[in-house]
Amino acid sequence: MKIRAAGLPGLFLVEIERRADERGYFARTFCAREFSAAGLPDRFVQSSVSVNIKKGTLRGLHFQRAPSSEGKLVTCARGRIFDVAVDLRPASATYCQWTAFELNEENKTLLYIPPGIAHGFQTLEDEVVVSYLMTDFYQPDLSDGVRWDDAAFAVRWPLPVTVMSKDDRSRPDFVK
Repeated sequence: MKIRAAGLPGLFLVEIERRADERGYFARTFCAREFSAAGLPDRFVQSSVSVNIKKGTLRGLHFQRAPSSEGKLVTCARGRIFDVAVDLRPASATYCQWTAFELNEENKTLLYIPPGIAHGFQTLEDEVVVSYLMTDFYQPDLSDGVRWDDAAFAVRWPLPVTVMSKDDRSRPDFVK
């Protein structure tokens, strides 16, 4: 696998290396030694999946407040997503900046999102499945988010939003 920095400090793209034959292909998506050597966490404690039925569905922008140290390793197992990371770390040189990547079932690229970065995505087609590994256990009392359309970030989502949770739609404006 190839691990490379991805724009915001601590954000990394993980590109798998496929070993293909007549059956299909095989690829490693995680290796503790390689992650550790690249400065990434080598321990994940929770795994989750997000199934999204309709193109244009938007989830996010979510994060866990301190003292949680939740990092996420995200991949799109089926379909395509526009995956967004927003830096919410006040001491960061990229504070309030965002970056985005297309993750899809063809490229099988993974995105590591460190603690302090809000994460969200929009589906680019119907029937999308997104898989997550987390470095810390989910703590509902530390769960938070920022508005997907907040002017403080000005994320340029590629499609009109078709489906969004009531919680995501009602997030307050971000205050620096």
